[in-house]
Amino acid sequence: MVAIDFTPRGVCSKNIHVELDDAGETIERIEFTGGCNGNLKAISKLVAGQPVEHVTQILRGNTCGPRKTSCADQLCCALDAAQAEARA
Repeated sequence: MVAIDFTPRGVCSKNIHVELDDAGETIERIEFTGGCNGNLKAISKLVAGQPVEHVTQILRGNTCGPRKTSCADQLCCALDAAQAEARA
């Protein structure tokens, strides 16, 4: 398993904990610290067991209000970082 903690930028959440399978292709678990608690718990449940590529295709570029990013968009950045770690 590959596990990282990612510090998101430009959003309310303060940390995104990501766990991927050994190959870095499937999301095992996501946990957000801070942000919109209920929404982020729901996103975490929905993406568990999903391929990283599928999730990033859907969520990348999502915005929150006037911000140019969102917790979902930052999750994509966290997944990118976790995959880079898996490939290292």
